[in-house]
Amino acid sequence: MVLPHARDDADSASRAEEFVELVRSAGAQVLARVQARVDRPSPRYYIGSGKADELAETVRATEADVVLVDHTLSPVQERNLEQLLKVRVVDRAGLILDIFAQRARSHEGKLEVELAQLRHLSTRLVRGWTHLERQRGGSIGLRGPGETQLETDRRLLGARIRMLGQRLDKVNVQREQQRRSRMRHTVPRVALVGYTNAGKSTLFNALTTGGVYAADQLFATLDPTVRRIEDLSCGPAVLADTVGFIRELPHDLVAAFRATLSEARDADLLLHVSDAADPERDLLARVVNAVLDEIGAGDVPQLRVMNKIDLAGMPPSVQRDAEGRPDRLWLSAASGEGLDLLREALGERLGGERVRAALQLPLSAGRMHARLVALGAITSEQVDAAGWTLQIDAPRSVLAPLAGNADEASRALRNLIVPVAESGA
Repeated sequence: MVLPHARDDADSASRAEEFVELVRSAGAQVLARVQARVDRPSPRYYIGSGKADELAETVRATEADVVLVDHTLSPVQERNLEQLLKVRVVDRAGLILDIFAQRARSHEGKLEVELAQLRHLSTRLVRGWTHLERQRGGSIGLRGPGETQLETDRRLLGARIRMLGQRLDKVNVQREQQRRSRMRHTVPRVALVGYTNAGKSTLFNALTTGGVYAADQLFATLDPTVRRIEDLSCGPAVLADTVGFIRELPHDLVAAFRATLSEARDADLLLHVSDAADPERDLLARVVNAVLDEIGAGDVPQLRVMNKIDLAGMPPSVQRDAEGRPDRLWLSAASGEGLDLLREALGERLGGERVRAALQLPLSAGRMHARLVALGAITSEQVDAAGWTLQIDAPRSVLAPLAGNADEASRALRNLIVPVAESGA
């Protein structure tokens, strides 16, 4: 049973079809669709009372056991609809969380999904179940005003959320150690991002033979996978596959999937994958960029990859920006057309985005030296009475914040960065 949220804007029909795909991805069967125009949401049902009665009649006629709503409902609206319809009601956020719960495979992914689900549930302990009104008390050691079952549930839920947060913090520490190790070895990092079902995992497998599960469905893969690419002109690089984005991705899910999304935030370059055959690809790209801004990855350089040209009937090609760098390219990860262009573009962009040069620092620049060591930007060094002679290999975006002061060390680092930026290399 599906209730898409109808709107007057141009993407109403495609959004409704996307929601149907979400429902099918969750394993549910669509029995009926009820379209509702909502200009001013009702505090009681979100939809109007007349449309709610129509929905109740449809539920009875189809004998549906769940109603899925293509909108985020308040806890009160969800409870009122369940009381009226006498079936379970799940909003868009709850549906996406359910899909993630089915698809998570790693220990970390399962922890992240459970944490997001519990955070979502913590705002919904207002259902009209009678057991929530029972009081504890009346026995030895439990006399007094007692505690309602609702309060007990909230307390236990809070404890579970804290425990999951602590476990994920430990996992994140391990991931951070692995990430620092990669940085120390100065291997460029590339992350695949894009709208769900744009073909990121297929492209990941084509570039790395990584064996990541890929299918024509929303959120086919959730857990982050990292593989090494060897055949680039700039040398080896690390490629990370990340979870696909979608409109109105639940905030709790974004907060929980810190480890997966941090691969995008800490990358040297993002491969922003779009479906070239989708007429709304530019709109969906804006959705992806909005999520990237939310997680702090909005300023990471991007290379736009227009995938599925075999479906769009287009040839492989490369578009360059004003500085002559590859900016957008068209390929097919499934057929392999244009993959050679992507490898060339990656080598060119990663080589140009990095600073590889010798840096002279005086002994008084101990703080600058320590920060370069912490960033893993030093490949070798020598020290004598005059100071340090360092071999630097690091992304220009990482070094730029260190070159903003007026001291001698910052000026020396700035002289390394600025010529590369101006050359458009």
